Amino acid sequence: MSGAESHVTPPPRPDLTSSLAGAVVEMISERGLEAGMKIGPLRDLAARFAVAVPTMREALRRLEGLGILTFKHGSGIYVGPNFNRSVLLNSIAPRPDRARLVELIRARLLIEPPIAAQAATVRHPRGLAALERTLAEARECLARGDDRLWRVNIDLHRAIGVTAGNRIVEEIFDAILLIHAEEQQQILVLHGDPRSDHAEHEQIVRLIAAGSADEVQEVVRRHLRDVAEVIGGPHEP
Repeated sequence: MSGAESHVTPPPRPDLTSSLAGAVVEMISERGLEAGMKIGPLRDLAARFAVAVPTMREALRRLEGLGILTFKHGSGIYVGPNFNRSVLLNSIAPRPDRARLVELIRARLLIEPPIAAQAATVRHPRGLAALERTLAEARECLARGDDRLWRVNIDLHRAIGVTAGNRIVEEIFDAILLIHAEEQQQILVLHGDPRSDHAEHEQIVRLIAAGSADEVQEVVRRHLRDVAEVIGGPHEP
């Protein structure tokens, strides 16, 4: 073994890190902690689980990457916003090529129209408020030529999931929409007509608010088919 190699510290064993991460989640649940609550200092946690501080840190960082924990510099470690989520994003997934992006949109074609219909049926107040809020924000972005429009558009589609009134549906839909969310910016560029896109969003929100389940399902389906065709060719029948 060379001198350089002898100074390399091997990473914690994956099984130990995973076990620790699971144990921390169980501890948070047993204590009844919620998002924003402090879980304790790093050294205290390492002592509790009888592991070295670097090993404990590695497990906590893994949970941080999933949004289950939040590290606040100079303050401590807190329960993160994703602690109670059933569906989590893969934060280290590779960036997709165009074909992969088309697959994601076609996955939305299978899922989003019936969710929109459910949203028009349930019309959960929290979702309706989010739809109106994001629609107003999108109008402002259009008026100012604000580059944030692509992200606001994603939030509007996410609000459809909220309006459906089912937490698991909301989380699954969130995961689909937020996978490689930045690529939506390129979709907006390829689409080439943000005002037309916004007009369709206005129609979708209006139909959901009116409880027009069948009509909004068809409008969302057409909307996504148009996007898929623009970026990757016609959608299969």
